[in-house]
Amino acid sequence: MVRITSVDKGSRAERQGIMAGDVLVSINQNEICDVLDYRFYLAERSVELLILRGDESFAVTIKKGEYDDIGLSFETPLMDEKHTCRNGCIFCFIDQNPEGLRESLYFKDDDSRLSFIHGNYITLTNMSDKDIDRIIKMRFSPINVSVHTTNPALRVKMMKNKRAGEVLSYLSRLRDAGISMCAQIVLCRGVNDGEELRRSLSDLSEYFPAMTSVAVVPAGLTKFRDKLYPLTDFTPDEASEIIDLINGFGDAHKAKYGTRLFYAADEFYLKANREIPDADYYEDYPQIENGVGMLRSFSDEFNMCIEDIKSESVSTSERTVSVVTGVAAYPSVVELVDKITKVCPKINVKIHKIINKFFGESITVTGLLTGKDIYEQLEGKSLGEELLIPKNALRSGEDIFLCDMTLSELSDKLGVKVRAAGTDGYELAEAILGLA
Repeated sequence: MVRITSVDKGSRAERQGIMAGDVLVSINQNEICDVLDYRFYLAERSVELLILRGDESFAVTIKKGEYDDIGLSFETPLMDEKHTCRNGCIFCFIDQNPEGLRESLYFKDDDSRLSFIHGNYITLTNMSDKDIDRIIKMRFSPINVSVHTTNPALRVKMMKNKRAGEVLSYLSRLRDAGISMCAQIVLCRGVNDGEELRRSLSDLSEYFPAMTSVAVVPAGLTKFRDKLYPLTDFTPDEASEIIDLINGFGDAHKAKYGTRLFYAADEFYLKANREIPDADYYEDYPQIENGVGMLRSFSDEFNMCIEDIKSESVSTSERTVSVVTGVAAYPSVVELVDKITKVCPKINVKIHKIINKFFGESITVTGLLTGKDIYEQLEGKSLGEELLIPKNALRSGEDIFLCDMTLSELSDKLGVKVRAAGTDGYELAEAILGLA
């Protein structure tokens, strides 16, 4: 049962007398516990809703298009509370947060519903046979799984959860039922790399074609690791060996099945000082949200904007603008900006490489920059007409950094207009030129 918080004016539900405060008990005699139940059982042309109002219940029938909504809203998007993570992963980034951040940054979720709705990765340790049965029945796909290792004993050790090994059996059940999966391996130096990584890649290949892609990403290590499992960064040579191992599996799989399946995150290439592969390598960028091919996609989009400017003879006004980037992406951004200033010499671009003092200098990705570091490292500098900061450094859908500073606060402190742009390379190029 879930409580209805509002009913859209003029909706089918309102016309049937459903009101805010009512409780939705079932749809077509199927109990409704959360958003997955609701979406699945609502997908009919005729639905009978059992409604509870106070101590009385009544049924209403609504006829509609199969996938049409009926106008109900609930207390939360999931219609109940998020499922809290029960693991104690040795690499967990949340455990490495400093004190004093907003409460939501300390919440660990491990919710299969968010995997389907938002693409979150889950470990399966929160799930039961009943949960797997429901996914199979409802055909929810893809399911994104944080595998980390296919060695059951090692997975228990890495995740500090006694169920971590046994739930790997769920992968077979999902595969056999035709449920698509994506996997990620967070790689920890001296733990699940080397021969353990080789084993994991070999094992995961057996889940193809249900397993559609596997990303290997390095564990992010902040300076706040006191009393946590001792982990260290990979060396450039080690990063290069990891790339070769992953590409060996990827090349073999592509030769046999026509798709690469296995990908190393951009961070490994940057750490190894190796060139990011061309777009063809990444096929349709199945793991771009995991930082796999993000730099290639960004660069190609940026270059596309430059080519469009050339072909359309776009005229730009004289302008000075500053661009913020992280340490890892800095060389790539410098190269791209150099191209745009050659085409548009009236544009003066100042590129600012921001060192991550907040989380520690070992964190070099742009998405973890904070307003605090940007302010402290740019204070007093001439920044031009506006400062462009990476959109992925902000909380999704909001203008706030991880340190709780807002864009407007950063703008006031620096005395310059601050704008979020740059998750998309084309967008950043247009913003630099003042075209967007």
